[in-house]
Amino acid sequence: MNENKVSSQMKHWVEGKDLVVERMFNAPRDLVFKAFTDPDHLANWWGPKGWETTIHRFELEPKGVWHYCMHCVDKEQVDFYGQKSCGKSVFHEIISPEKLTFTDTFADEEGNPTPGAPEMFITLTFEEKQDKTKLISRTQFSSEEELPKVMDMGMVQGLASHYEELENYLKQL
Repeated sequence: MNENKVSSQMKHWVEGKDLVVERMFNAPRDLVFKAFTDPDHLANWWGPKGWETTIHRFELEPKGVWHYCMHCVDKEQVDFYGQKSCGKSVFHEIISPEKLTFTDTFADEEGNPTPGAPEMFITLTFEEKQDKTKLISRTQFSSEEELPKVMDMGMVQGLASHYEELENYLKQL
């Protein structure tokens, strides 16, 4: 098991072909779960800092589709400014407010999966810790070789930024 810290708030490690990420949020579990499962909430925080998210489709049910596109609007992010990144997820299991499972892949603006992009099976577990929530994200890849490729693309840093945006959004609610 290889463990690293991105910030004092988030830690991650690799177990075989799985990337495991843990983060504590200063909000009740019901609220954190709702932030992940209500498209109006998701659109307000999903994506790294400096990016805006448009949700094209969101069906919170088994086999339901979540299709979204993120757009970099921060001119300070010179290399990324103006770029779009889209994703498509298919939900498998929804146990409110404890767990979500879904497959996720990069997609185009119409929701077609990007050829050759890895498909990730993601399990989000929401654990209640007094008035806080421990989020455990387990992302499983089809092979141990795919995981480093996605990590080299900045997946861990992207998740850290996503979760910082979520923490800031939760403070507003």
